[in-house]
Amino acid sequence: MASPGPATAGELLRIDPLELRFPFELKKQISCSMQLSNLGDDYIAFKVKTTSPKKYSVRPNTGVVSPRSTCDVVVTMQVQREAPPDMQCKDKFLVQSIIAPSGVTVKDITGDMFTKESGNKIEEVKLRVTYVAPPQPPSPVPEESEEGSPSRTSESENGDGHAGGFTRALRERIEPQENSIEAGDLISKLKEEKNTAIQQNQKIRQELDMMRREISKKREGFSFIIVIIVALIGIFLGYMMKS
Repeated sequence: MASPGPATAGELLRIDPLELRFPFELKKQISCSMQLSNLGDDYIAFKVKTTSPKKYSVRPNTGVVSPRSTCDVVVTMQVQREAPPDMQCKDKFLVQSIIAPSGVTVKDITGDMFTKESGNKIEEVKLRVTYVAPPQPPSPVPEESEEGSPSRTSESENGDGHAGGFTRALRERIEPQENSIEAGDLISKLKEEKNTAIQQNQKIRQELDMMRREISKKREGFSFIIVIIVALIGIFLGYMMKS
């Protein structure tokens, strides 16, 4: 491997953008990209690091940018189950770049090349991560009639216009009243049935008392007749004995 060429003045790689913006959505994998541009005449090797390696996937995370060329890097955020407080993200990315030997390939890039012990001049650029709200779908535009005024047919049919809103409000007031009237009628009907049952019960009790009294009277009359018969028989027997 040839020795690295002299360092160029200024930045080795131009990185665009310097802030990774993710349209955050729960339970969805989201990606954004950045472009690394080599404006010089040297081969530039790069390595991308992050403070949350389990949360993000970087493709490619190492590579070589040829002179006067660019390289696109795609950063993918894995599926998130919870949103961070206030949609604030503290994750960071770091792009390290060095001047590589002429004709170097991706297979020749190792992690040791980006350490201080390697003796290479390492340029580091930090990138922030920002969560943004996903784009909202456009609101539907009401259709216009031939005269240019918005069509109200669908509104009246669906009850979405002013008349429909008034009808819904009126229905919401009437329905509870109807329900309360039905409940009152049902309660009155139950009370009437209860009173009728009580009256029938009292009538049955009165009839039972009358039957008991009649039976008692019959028993008393029967006993009196037996007493008279026994007395007559006694008188008759006494008379016969005297004779």
